[in-house]
Amino acid sequence: MSYELSSQDDTRIDVPALLSAIVRKLPRILLVTLGLLSLAFLIIVARVVRGPTLPDRVVGLDMLVTVGIGFIAAFGVKTGFFLYLDVAIALGLVGFLATVALARYILRRGLKNDAAAMEAQS
Repeated sequence: MSYELSSQDDTRIDVPALLSAIVRKLPRILLVTLGLLSLAFLIIVARVVRGPTLPDRVVGLDMLVTVGIGFIAAFGVKTGFFLYLDVAIALGLVGFLATVALARYILRRGLKNDAAAMEAQS
């Protein structure tokens, strides 16, 4: 059995045609993306408001930052102004620092004043 390379390369991808197909479908993709992000935003706001414990709210706020980053990235792609992606990266860093600060606050303060957490521990 001999393995020879064929002189004709059948594995080429027509990159311009692929990119034009993606650009044609981009408005629909962005519409679906923004719809899903809006739905996630509403669900997360309900989780933050409902609680029941402070750590649940902290995780919800962290998810809100993540959804905000998604909105900023989608808006940057839609407008073609990719400086928004730098803003999204900065928001991610600030969100991470806020989550760490709130986690330290919870560790130092404990869950003394959180009635739902005390009830769950009992």
